[in-house]
Amino acid sequence: MKYNISEITTALNIKQKKGIHDSIITVLLTDSRKLSNPDETLFFALTTKTNDGHSFIDDLYTQGVRNFVVSSKYVVNEKHKDANFLEVKCTLKALQMLVAYHRHKFDIPVIGITGSNGKTIVKEWLYQLLHYDYNIVRSPRSYNSQTGVPLSVWQLDDTSTLGIFEAGISMPDEMEHLEPIIHPTIGVFTKLGEAHQENFSSMQQKCKEKLELFINSEVIIYNGDNPIISRCVEDMALSHKTFTWSRVNRESPLFISNIKSLEDKTIIKYSFLGFDTDLEIPFIDGASIENTISSLATLLYMRVLPEEIKVRMRTLERVAMRLDVRTGKNDCILINDSYNSDFNSIKIALEFQNQRKMDKPLKKTLILSDVFQSGLLPKTLYKKVAEVVEQNNVDKIIGIGHDISQFSSVFSMEKQFFNTTDDFIKSQVWKQFKNELILVKGARSFHFERIIALLEKRIHETVLEVDLDALVNNFNLYKSKIGRDAKLISMVKANGYGAGAVEIAKTLQYHRCGYLAVAVASEGVTLREAGITTPIIVLNPEVNGFEELFSSGLEPEIYNFRILDSFMKDAKRLGVTDYPIHIKLDTGMHRLGFVRDEIPQLIDILKKQKSLRVESVFSHLAASESWVFDKYTAKQVETFEELSTQIGQHFNYKIHRHILNSAGIERFPNNQFDMVRLGIGLYGVSSTGINGLQNVCTLKTTILQIKTLKSNDSVGYGRKEMLDHDARVATIRIGYADGLSRQFGNRKGKVLINGKYAPIVGSVCMDLCMVDVTDIDAKEGDEVIIFGENLSVVELAESIGTIPYEILTSVSPRVKRVYVKQ
Repeated sequence: MKYNISEITTALNIKQKKGIHDSIITVLLTDSRKLSNPDETLFFALTTKTNDGHSFIDDLYTQGVRNFVVSSKYVVNEKHKDANFLEVKCTLKALQMLVAYHRHKFDIPVIGITGSNGKTIVKEWLYQLLHYDYNIVRSPRSYNSQTGVPLSVWQLDDTSTLGIFEAGISMPDEMEHLEPIIHPTIGVFTKLGEAHQENFSSMQQKCKEKLELFINSEVIIYNGDNPIISRCVEDMALSHKTFTWSRVNRESPLFISNIKSLEDKTIIKYSFLGFDTDLEIPFIDGASIENTISSLATLLYMRVLPEEIKVRMRTLERVAMRLDVRTGKNDCILINDSYNSDFNSIKIALEFQNQRKMDKPLKKTLILSDVFQSGLLPKTLYKKVAEVVEQNNVDKIIGIGHDISQFSSVFSMEKQFFNTTDDFIKSQVWKQFKNELILVKGARSFHFERIIALLEKRIHETVLEVDLDALVNNFNLYKSKIGRDAKLISMVKANGYGAGAVEIAKTLQYHRCGYLAVAVASEGVTLREAGITTPIIVLNPEVNGFEELFSSGLEPEIYNFRILDSFMKDAKRLGVTDYPIHIKLDTGMHRLGFVRDEIPQLIDILKKQKSLRVESVFSHLAASESWVFDKYTAKQVETFEELSTQIGQHFNYKIHRHILNSAGIERFPNNQFDMVRLGIGLYGVSSTGINGLQNVCTLKTTILQIKTLKSNDSVGYGRKEMLDHDARVATIRIGYADGLSRQFGNRKGKVLINGKYAPIVGSVCMDLCMVDVTDIDAKEGDEVIIFGENLSVVELAESIGTIPYEILTSVSPRVKRVYVKQ
């Protein structure tokens, strides 16, 4: 949709229109890094606890943006007089108000989905099930926040005949802002769970907050067996417009009479309006079954015939929630999104590709299939695709499919087209890829996983999957717990705790992390070579590495007089002045750092030189995670406060201070000083069980072979394990050379296979180990989880008397890292 800027000022109730220049707006932007079409962009300068969008206006202006929504307190730069600045009290409310205005122009059915779990899955499945009947606009991936919802609904245009949008809340009073934007005619409540419960006084309060989305809906679809939802619906006087499903109440509009899960499918029998029938889905897990029933109820309410539903349900596809980044052959990087190919998901995938910061220039290549489910005429559709491809700076496109090949002329960049995936593979074109960032984006029917298999550099079948969205969630979670002016230092030493320092650092830099920290200079140099410009602290510098520090702009920790003297001499020799350093104090850890008696001499030396500037003074808590030692921790903080204040008094510039680590951030919020250091918490491990933290790393492998052994048979080297029962024993592709400690052998450790625990039997070998799968429906090739969401690295560490740090950092370099992102 196109809006004239004058209509937008009217929608936002902006009275002052003097100086407003005529402009056409098609794009709403809240993240300056996602700019693609500056001429038609309206930027909303959102202010959050951690960022101020107004600070990016100058940069956006330089890139061609001329339309901004700003706070009334913002002072416009004199150089920007040719731009439109719409002044409002709250930029977020203005964004929501504008999109609510936009939404109410459409008299079409809109499905609004909320719940603690399953929102995105149900949304995607409804899209799969209903795209035959409607031209659908839906929330991209998990865009369900206060900003995500308006950006989703803004996609509605004159061709839309159905909207499907999800809404999530984490605090009270949030849903009232989202309801006018989505304004659903049909409400779907998926599931009520524990997510964000810490911010609500009770489960009932959270349920009622979520139900606010449906106060103007014609119907609310939910599980009538949930007593909390049912009671809240009644309390809010919404009972007159419910469509419930139930497994116990035969009077419900939709009664589920039987659920039978087989090896690879589930049969659901149900009654609707006195009619008994069934359907089959290609899933067996409980969450998928419940999400299917929510989808079924919605389709029945929308008058899709049961026989048609049965046909469509058989073709349901598991939702791929994430893009994953892989290492390709010939120095290529692959972005795998070979799951669907609708227009909106293409835009998101291209944005992801365009935002990738690489350590060297790579040619941007797009492999794209025919685009389905658009509701547009092919010529119009592929013109729009070509526009968004060009806006995202793609250098080369390879189109695969009959339709896209017919409209190859609309693409202006380097291009090749093929009618089928087989034609592309037979052409051998893929062998010519070199130094390219390749986005593989296609509908499932094109089987682009075959292309990924050809392009991927296969190192080892055992992989460490790193969830970058979970990493960002954890980063933001800890960031929300510190003051707005406090900086957060993220630890990426030891190859990012085993997760891969470069990719972790790129993600953190993108999300504007204040500082990174590594252990040794070589780690910092690697990050600089990969294009990381964020300030980096080197915690354990040595004299022979000072040249690397200066040449790469790395900031050393100074922990004794020997290091200080040598670094000053090198700085003076190079003619360096005001080079940032970080002074370490020993307040009780008794590892590195200056002690109390050395402080006067330290101050005297620093005052007499001009080569170095003290950027920060810090110390390390010895036992911040343990309440047993809280008095000791308090004494450390007291000592640090005293000594750091003593140092700061002798300099006429600001010296930052920090002492808190991850556990300290969680337990001692009053001791944040100017900076905090985030380590193991960033990777999803908490000593206090902090709510909202997500698992980042999943180590997984596969079953190579399964054997049936007899009681008294031995397993593995040294015959350390003698079976006491007949058993099925699986050999899996991981050993101590991959980082699986030998201590896990002989049933001290376990793995997860198909949702069940399998103990490790016998000794762990160099490249392999064996597990007991007697009571598990396992087969060769099945996935094996070593640690992850449902078998935590903490649990693994405790089983052999070690710590999560050791487990994470022990994962061998030969184990391939795969990075996934929504």
